[in-house]
Amino acid sequence: MKTHLLLSLILLISLFSNSISAFPSQFFPNITHDHSHFPNFTSNPAWEYFKNFTGCHIGDQRDGLAKLKQYFYNFGYFPDSPSNFTDDFDDSFESALKTYQQNFNLNPTGVLDESTLEQIQRPRCGVADIINGSSTMNSGKSSNSHSSNLHTVAHFSFFPGRPRWTPSNRQLTYAFLPANQLTATVKSVFSRAFDRWSAVTPLTFKETDSFYGADITIGFFAGDHGDGEPFDGVLGTLAHAFSPPNGRFHLDGDENWVAEGDVSTSSLSSAVDLESVAVHEIGHLLGLGHSSVEESIMYPTISSRRKKVDLASDDIEGVQMLYGSNPNYNGSSTSPTSTTRSHQERDTSSNGVHRLITGWWGPTILTVLAALLLV
Repeated sequence: MKTHLLLSLILLISLFSNSISAFPSQFFPNITHDHSHFPNFTSNPAWEYFKNFTGCHIGDQRDGLAKLKQYFYNFGYFPDSPSNFTDDFDDSFESALKTYQQNFNLNPTGVLDESTLEQIQRPRCGVADIINGSSTMNSGKSSNSHSSNLHTVAHFSFFPGRPRWTPSNRQLTYAFLPANQLTATVKSVFSRAFDRWSAVTPLTFKETDSFYGADITIGFFAGDHGDGEPFDGVLGTLAHAFSPPNGRFHLDGDENWVAEGDVSTSSLSSAVDLESVAVHEIGHLLGLGHSSVEESIMYPTISSRRKKVDLASDDIEGVQMLYGSNPNYNGSSTSPTSTTRSHQERDTSSNGVHRLITGWWGPTILTVLAALLLV
């Protein structure tokens, strides 16, 4: 009888490890899920409510338009927030909308057309596109850093005042929130993401166990987590990070994060590639703002089930203006080393996508089934 139970235990563990395809981080312990701050329109998927405003233009009044105005305020398109936004499509909203359309390479009509609303509904970084009236994405700055005869338009941006890590601190440390109990697989995703930036700069990154002593702190949170920028559930705002030398990097604990395998084959339409988001947010940690170049890492949005991890020339030029170039960088790909790549691309089950489980799931199953063996 015990032999049969032991075989059942082995079979169940095997089925469990091979059948799970994504990582809803509500499996993290000690994460509060306070969504009372958000209106009901941020249900799954976030911001889908906005599609109701198709065709809306100046002079219109639509129920709920105040919520879209709040969205634009959150990302910097209104310099000042009134005590209450109205549902009127007024001059100030048209101006904000045109700026948004320009930043995202859309026709700046000032009308909520389908292409604009599709862009608005895409998952994105929580960092504002415009901060204190500056750091606009589509600034059209002229760049001639590579040749006096070659003039290109750079779309990267910096935080106001161009904050950066001091020249005396070129080896930055990072640590993970202990309560998240991240697996080695998840941590390796962040290591690869850091490697992409160190490949093009003199900066290096080293993990430390000292969360409160690290230069950069990384944690998964849900809802209102105390920094004034609450998360909104599945999709919507995916993560945010603070400029140097703050070093805080927060990810939405309600997302369906995918850490290995091909995210494009996930059965979940809301699956989000963890490394893609990590590479983007590290750019903020280093001092970069958003870019209007859609191929760049620092572009604010990324669709679900998409992987985008290679730095574009716009990203590289921006970060090298802050820190200089890595002496060993030859202008080639910023992909991790072959050893890391083989680990990243190893064959996995469930279409190569695994749920990242934290500490208590596995031990709980083993404890329960072990107890059965003793009966």
